[in-house]
Amino acid sequence: MAPPLAAPRFHAALPSHICPRKLPSWRRAARPNDEDYYFIDAPESIGDGFSFSGGKYADGPSKSDEWFAQGRMVKAYQVYGNKGKAKDPIFGLTMGSGSQYSNDVFRWFCVEAGNSSNPSVLFVHGFPSQAYSYRNVIPLVSDKYHAIAFDWLGFGFSDKPQPEYGFDYTLDEYTSSLESLINAVAPDKLSIVVQGYFAPIVVKYANKHQDKLNHLILVNPPITDKHAKLPSTLACFSNFLLGEIFSQDPLRASDKALTSSGPYMMKEEDAMVYRRPYLVSGSSGFALNAISRAMKKDLKVYIESMRNILTSDSWKTQTTICWGLRDRWLNYDGVEDFCGGLNHNLLELPMAGHHVQEDRGEELGNIVKRILR
Repeated sequence: MAPPLAAPRFHAALPSHICPRKLPSWRRAARPNDEDYYFIDAPESIGDGFSFSGGKYADGPSKSDEWFAQGRMVKAYQVYGNKGKAKDPIFGLTMGSGSQYSNDVFRWFCVEAGNSSNPSVLFVHGFPSQAYSYRNVIPLVSDKYHAIAFDWLGFGFSDKPQPEYGFDYTLDEYTSSLESLINAVAPDKLSIVVQGYFAPIVVKYANKHQDKLNHLILVNPPITDKHAKLPSTLACFSNFLLGEIFSQDPLRASDKALTSSGPYMMKEEDAMVYRRPYLVSGSSGFALNAISRAMKKDLKVYIESMRNILTSDSWKTQTTICWGLRDRWLNYDGVEDFCGGLNHNLLELPMAGHHVQEDRGEELGNIVKRILR
């Protein structure tokens, strides 16, 4: 295992003049009684989360530190080629350590909870997000299962090599790297919960390893042809030149991407965990830019492949689709029709948006336990 990394300390406090306003119940997150919730969607006059006027930085422990302390670095997936030190694509300058690959094998940040002798459940975050999004799900599941969540390469605390220097962030590479990671953290049978745009990648992996899976739970996956088009909030990161600029904006890359997908709010200290990678290094932005371009190029093909797999007679894995009905990115039209003719369960979450585990973490955790039982 790689030596422990020191997590940069960030803390964000709400300015004293801001008094959080009450929101209707449908606008609240999983813990609506928490008066300290930071309203990402508040009027700009009191700090809307898209500018630094929404909070201030200070010394002291943060949620990012606490989350990092719960996890470990796992080595998985071989670095390809040997191209030396990564350089800036514009000026050709050697980039910092955050953009360099680590030795010969990539490092993934993983958080585990529960007895390792219990059945394993792997939680896979969406795009763009982090394993941190499952922080309210894992405690509910870990009493009966060995819960594992990880950051994809390019996200959170995992390695973020500069594209073309060991990892190019293509969907095929993500599929291959997922197999390597699963072999490292869950060598025996497991169940997988995956949310959002990485679902087609997981299904492609699962199709080749059905004997290894107990259950597959897809949370707001892109299923229909309309889902193949990225929402403008994400598509902007793939634009020529502007994409490079937008992906380096911590607030556009984290806050806006998360809050535009559903009607929920987030504590400022939680928002800071998502911002942290973009504040620490430009490597997160370069990775986001590359992933967005890969999604724009190949997502449609992967979605078609996923539909074919899930409708095939050879697909025997127990499958459940959970859908947050307040998803602003993926329309619900066509989802019921897709599931209706198949032997797949469909569960609706009326109060959740696209990032269900962020919106309604406790609800999703209880649903996962019921499904796996």
